[in-house]
Amino acid sequence: MPGTPDVFMCDESGRFHLIELKTTSGNVVRLSPHQVSFLTRHSHASCWIAIKKETKKYKPVVYLFDAADAIALSEKGLAGATPVAAFPTPVDWRLFFNTIAPLN
Repeated sequence: MPGTPDVFMCDESGRFHLIELKTTSGNVVRLSPHQVSFLTRHSHASCWIAIKKETKKYKPVVYLFDAADAIALSEKGLAGATPVAAFPTPVDWRLFFNTIAPLN
């Protein structure tokens, strides 16, 4: 289905989480209209956008945004929204997934 996020995961508690994966080397975040629509419609759920920014000058960083930021990211790029978290590489994946699905 067009616009469906790349990752569909289920945590230990049986809750589902959706993650759209993107990469950029600058400010621009390329989200299709279908992706923006899906993310916006499902922003009340555990729906996320993970963007890996890679440049020749700096080490890569993975930024995690709430799905509610899809329109701003699409229109203004990384400057359009504040990330929920930033993970320098190598990414601490335990912390990344704990941000998405906190252990209770």
